[in-house]
Parts: sequence; C-alpha cells; structure tokens
Amino acid sequence: MALVTFISDFGDQDHYVPAVKAKMLAINPQLNIIDLSHHIKSFDLEQAAFILKASFRDFPKGTVHLVAVNTTGEMTQGYIGAKLEEHIFIAPNNGILSLLADKEPGILVKFADIHVQESSFPAKDILAPIAAKVASGAAIHDFGGPLDQFKKAMPRNPKATREFITGHVIRVDRYGNAITNISKELFDKLNPGNFTIEIGRERLDRLHTGFGQVDLGDCFAYFNSLGLLEIAINHGDAGSLLGLRFESVITIYFNP
Repeated sequence: MALVTFISDFGDQDHYVPAVKAKMLAINPQLNIIDLSHHIKSFDLEQAAFILKASFRDFPKGTVHLVAVNTTGEMTQGYIGAKLEEHIFIAPNNGILSLLADKEPGILVKFADIHVQESSFPAKDILAPIAAKVASGAAIHDFGGPLDQFKKAMPRNPKATREFITGHVIRVDRYGNAITNISKELFDKLNPGNFTIEIGRERLDRLHTGFGQVDLGDCFAYFNSLGLLEIAINHGDAGSLLGLRFESVITIYFNP
C-alpha cells in the first residue's frame, strides 16, 4: 500500500495543504495520504517532532512521512530523505529528524540540485513529488547522494540525581493535560519508593494509572501510553488551572 503521512505548520485556512496533496495525487492517484496534524505552531519543530515521534511507529514499516514544518529560511540546510526504524522521512534539513529517536538513521540522503528547484513553496514543489514517488516504489537514493551528517537540534532532557528529577512540560494537549519529558524508565530507575511530585504549588505523592482512579476535579499524575509523566485534572484543564505551559518545570523529589 502506497502510504504517506503528512504533517505541517500550514493550518487549514489556506490552500497549502490541498495543494501539497494534489501534487502527490497527480503523481499517484492511488496514494493513501494520512494527515497527522496541520495545526503545528508556525516553525515549531519541537511540537511537530513530539507528534511525529508519538505516532510514526504505529504506522506500517515502509510508510513515507512527509514533514513540512519550517521548510524555508536560514534554519533549513537543504532537503533530505532518511530511513529510520524502517520508516522513510522526507523533510527539510532543519534539525527536526534528530528529535525523533536516539539512534542515527540507517540511510541518509541529501536531495540533489536537479530535484531541488528554487521555490517559495518547497513542500509542494520539492518534498511532495519525492514523497509520492518513494511511496510508489522509488528509492530515496534515486533523488540524491549519501549525507554523512544532518542538522541536529538539542533535545530537552530531564536532569536527574539520586535525590530528584527535574523535567519540563513538552506539550499541553487540547484537554489541558501536561505531558512532560520525564520517562517511566528514568523514574523507575531512581525511585526508592517514596517521592513527591512538585508542580508549582501543587504536591502529589502517588501515581495513578488513569482517570477512572480519581474523582472529578482531582489533580493527579500518571505515566501515559508514551511512557511519559503526565499531569492532569479529571474533567478539568490542568494547563490553565495549574499555570502549566510549554517548558514549565516539574520536579520529582525522592524521599529515602
């Protein structure tokens, strides 16, 4: 199945999304194009990387992922194709792919000049045709040569000692739930059994496994399906009520 996912910061009020899709479908009308999100904040690589990282592994291996976020400007150093964990990514070389996984891509290609025309709309004119052709059976090698290194962005990693973990909110979802960069793996490694989670003026000393374990209006913490610590209020907006936003600090103190 010729499958392409599509993520962008285009929104849905302009012609950009349908124009990119039309370009791909003109090449292969049988393409199955899945929208991940087009409501990424303008130029926000971290938000786009979070959504892509949280979802790409759920698609079949061999899926082509078209990434059209911050495709122009000084941050973008050309356009690349990468094979990562048996998935293919077609993207600007602006650091976003470095935020998807700890491992390096197995294949990395810089698209040749013949495929990279001058354009004010590179997602349509450069990335879409390559994504459509690769999804239809072409190899990413067909569009350029090997690239030794791609641009990297600095991920926001938690700081950890035996006494505490300090992390940050990396996403507040539409329900107001605050997702942090503190992983269950790190927590389990350091947790002596007693702990306090400090969220501004709020203190929590236990974890739950879901919303059904707490009363309406209660604030609680749990590790979500991504294995990340999440702060929520049952039927409430934790982001607004607790003053949580992107980069808000969350600290877990361990009590011996």
